[in-house]
Amino acid sequence: MKAERLFRVLGLVDEDLIEEAASPAVRQRKFPLWKVLTAAACLTLVCGFSLTWLVTGGFQGMGSSAPGETSGSGIVTDNEPSSEEGTTFMSYAGPVFPLTLAEENSGLPAKRTTTWDFAPGTYQDGTPRQWGAAVTDRYTVVNITESDQTVTALYPFAGSFRNLASQRPTVTVDGEEAEGPLYAGAYAGGFRDAGVDDGSTWNLQYPDSWMDYKALLDDGSYLNEALGDGLVLDTPVAVYEFTDFTAPANYDAATQAIAFTIDQEKTTVLTYGFNGASWDEDTGWRQYSYFVPNGIRRDKDPKLLVVLGDDIKDYALDGYENGGCEKEIDGVSCTVTRLQMTLDQVLDLLCRNYLETYADWQYGMDTDEVAAVPDALFRRAVNELMVQYGPLAGDNTADRYDSGRLDDIVSEAMSMDRVLYLAVSVNIPAGGQVDITFTMWKEPSFDFGCSGSENVGLQGYDFVTQLGSNLDFTGQRAALANADNIQIQRQNFGFDLEKGVTEVTLNPEIAHYYLEIRPNE
Repeated sequence: MKAERLFRVLGLVDEDLIEEAASPAVRQRKFPLWKVLTAAACLTLVCGFSLTWLVTGGFQGMGSSAPGETSGSGIVTDNEPSSEEGTTFMSYAGPVFPLTLAEENSGLPAKRTTTWDFAPGTYQDGTPRQWGAAVTDRYTVVNITESDQTVTALYPFAGSFRNLASQRPTVTVDGEEAEGPLYAGAYAGGFRDAGVDDGSTWNLQYPDSWMDYKALLDDGSYLNEALGDGLVLDTPVAVYEFTDFTAPANYDAATQAIAFTIDQEKTTVLTYGFNGASWDEDTGWRQYSYFVPNGIRRDKDPKLLVVLGDDIKDYALDGYENGGCEKEIDGVSCTVTRLQMTLDQVLDLLCRNYLETYADWQYGMDTDEVAAVPDALFRRAVNELMVQYGPLAGDNTADRYDSGRLDDIVSEAMSMDRVLYLAVSVNIPAGGQVDITFTMWKEPSFDFGCSGSENVGLQGYDFVTQLGSNLDFTGQRAALANADNIQIQRQNFGFDLEKGVTEVTLNPEIAHYYLEIRPNE
């Protein structure tokens, strides 16, 4: 969808505000001290991981150790509370969480049985290898009161919008398929340095153990915020839209840059579709640049410069032979349109543009996967990231977002780990019970194949018994199906495949259970 058409649909284009880039502009002197806004320039890429580390924020879990590792199967058979926590994997998939109810102090008794099915064909991609498991999480909730009760069952699962199509559970109530709304919590992780212990926040730091989720969900505030009203960013902004690009065909990387000076205490600049930025912190001089669309590269559309606070005044538009912005060339031009909008309107435009045009390019998402992402939840997540860690976070702004690139905010809100909640309304008759079953595909935690780790090929599954739940569990059991396809390496469930023990009773005093397997070749 073209940016101009979107703006016109919103009724935000004022024809009197269109300026041709060829019109006179005040040229700003380039200061010799530039701060290039990219962590990559400061890093040496080491082996195959390093680029991924920088782009994604590091592997999801920095270690690959196995605290308390035992020889043999590692089976804990007495089901007493164990301090053993299993392997810390490089990529952590999050635990299977228990059901909870939206109603506080429900006190309803419930029994739970969770089954991991390792049957051939349960893997997601159809390849002839065992990867992941089909998880069935069954609950029997009892109404011990003398009146009928209608409750909202909330089923939490670790995931992201990017993978929502494959991660979202299906639900049945007393065997009948049920549907309900989806809620999403904020980004579940934090930030860390880019490999240099300097206290910076350049890289994403995803949750790497169940304890990270425990800290997130323990006091109930994360769920309350997920169920609450979203943020409204109705701040007025000036928007400069760049369209109608021309550049000499003999320059493969022809670049256009806009330069101006601001009072950094009064003005915040955000960009979308720009490729580079430089500035002088002492003088307030800024330069933002982009490769001129040439019909060959996949360039983002629209290209916007968003100004919060005092508007920019005189600016210079110059053309360069490449993104280094050192050698000027003639023949580079565009049309600049100035618009008055709210920040919410801008972000709504960019989120729609991203979902409709660029998700398949950046993430390999197909049409069905994009359609699985609720627009309102995605928009809300972008607003939350803007205020929690982004350009509107003040002193809490992460270094990763300090340059004001809305591209990063929008795209990373799509891929960030978070806890999502599937809601379904359930009627329980007085003195009766209801069976609620959730079925989902669960990818494992793992170590990357090129890491050299001794745990490559190991698949980890975590399970928590009561974290974040207000149900009164009177019993919990765990089971394996088609277990002849796997070998258990480490666990604390108490399964014993040699003796045929594939179903066990869980101890509620143990908050966390883990299972680590290797598929049979």
